[in-house]
Amino acid sequence: MIKFDLEVDASGLQCPLPLLRLKKAIMEIDSGAVVKVIATDPAAHLDFGVYIDQAGHIPLKIIREVDKQVFFIQKK
Repeated sequence: MIKFDLEVDASGLQCPLPLLRLKKAIMEIDSGAVVKVIATDPAAHLDFGVYIDQAGHIPLKIIREVDKQVFFIQKK
């Protein structure tokens, strides 16, 4: 399992709330730190992908399960 510095549980939230929670978490951590986000919104990977790409953060791992997605993102 990947080590992380902050966990955000966005379960049950729909777009754009998981993305807003991710952005808030990124602002709270230092460069190089890793945030873990749990999301049940099936479109979260689309929103996260665009944001991560535009902001330059590093997607370390995405785990897709039947009922949720787990993202590990390193702040640039």
